[in-house]
Amino acid sequence: MTHDAPSAPVPALAPPDPRPSRPADVPLTSSAGRLIGIDLARGLAVLGMYAAHVGPEPTVGGPLGFLAELARGRSSALFALLAGFSLVLITGRPRPRTGRAGRQAVGRIVLRALILIAAGYALTALDTDVEVILAFYGLIFLLVLPLYRLRARNLALLAAASALLMPVLLYEIQQAIQEGDWADTIIAADPLARVSGTDGLLELLFTGEYPALTWMPFVIAGMAVARLDLSRARTRTRLALTGGGLAVLGYGGSWMALHLVPGALATVAAATDGGGAASAWWSDIVGYPDDGTPAVWLLVGAPHSQTTFSVLGNTGAALLVVAACVTVAARMPRLTRLARPVAAVGSIALTAYVAHILAIDVVGMEEEPGPALVALLVFVTAALLLATVWTRYFRRGPLEYVLHGATRVTRHIR
Repeated sequence: MTHDAPSAPVPALAPPDPRPSRPADVPLTSSAGRLIGIDLARGLAVLGMYAAHVGPEPTVGGPLGFLAELARGRSSALFALLAGFSLVLITGRPRPRTGRAGRQAVGRIVLRALILIAAGYALTALDTDVEVILAFYGLIFLLVLPLYRLRARNLALLAAASALLMPVLLYEIQQAIQEGDWADTIIAADPLARVSGTDGLLELLFTGEYPALTWMPFVIAGMAVARLDLSRARTRTRLALTGGGLAVLGYGGSWMALHLVPGALATVAAATDGGGAASAWWSDIVGYPDDGTPAVWLLVGAPHSQTTFSVLGNTGAALLVVAACVTVAARMPRLTRLARPVAAVGSIALTAYVAHILAIDVVGMEEEPGPALVALLVFVTAALLLATVWTRYFRRGPLEYVLHGATRVTRHIR
């Protein structure tokens, strides 16, 4: 199956109320709309997921295969990180809202999360090859919501701690699920499982493609970034250095561990039926364990491996993209104007994400109706054109309007 899902709505899938793109010469300190650099990063995340879902396979090799591999896993991680950024925008940035305004913001997040969960299951019911991420994001929003008042430093520490601990906890829980039958009892008693025809909360938390336990660190990291003053060049530089350091620590650490721990590469190769163990430090080409997951799997850094190394590496890559996009928006007005169509996609990320899933369902991409590169170009071109035209006349995307309207009821919260 194809791995990598959407926008948040995915955070980006659940972006804050979109605003029209500001002119390229308006500085980041302007109050007009959201940071265009964040929209640009979110747009790249959406298009990256397009590449993962309908683009060429990494196995084609060469530069095209390398670019295809870069999009897998890392796009959805960027999406998740920006989801945390969006959550803070909704609940108050740079300072969290308090009193009635704070309660209303919390209410909006809760309603958005529930809508994302419902939308995620609806898209999953289409039975495309895409692992839809919306329901996972919805649950993660609910889990991290109590953290929305924390400062950047505390959020960063929590993100780091969860990146170190959650993958190990997830591994132990998954082992316990495989070795016992207690999970069946929980699923049988779970109303969400009965309604959705899935494993319900157990899947969203532990066994799904994007388990909340190991995707929460991305969202928390995005919340920390949202607390920073990105209009300052020094802050952007520190963000880029932090991202680079985490990428080296994650992917480089995995490479060293797999090569230094005796028998690690051989064990991974055997567990994945001879998959690309040599690239397990950064690529999903390695695949997944076929019959049980050995403990040495925790040394893998592949984007979807749900390990500490993968979380660190993907977080670093996401921070590098955010730092680059915000810097472009702040210092390079001409390039920002050229990138405006990508930022337009990012400003209506929920619509763009859902639309491409529906298009895949209609066209049937799993049947390969045409060359993958051609299909990707068609999807990307359509998204860029439609988003550019739409955002020229409307403040929000179609589904963003629906989401905004559905959460207006929170105005009655006292």
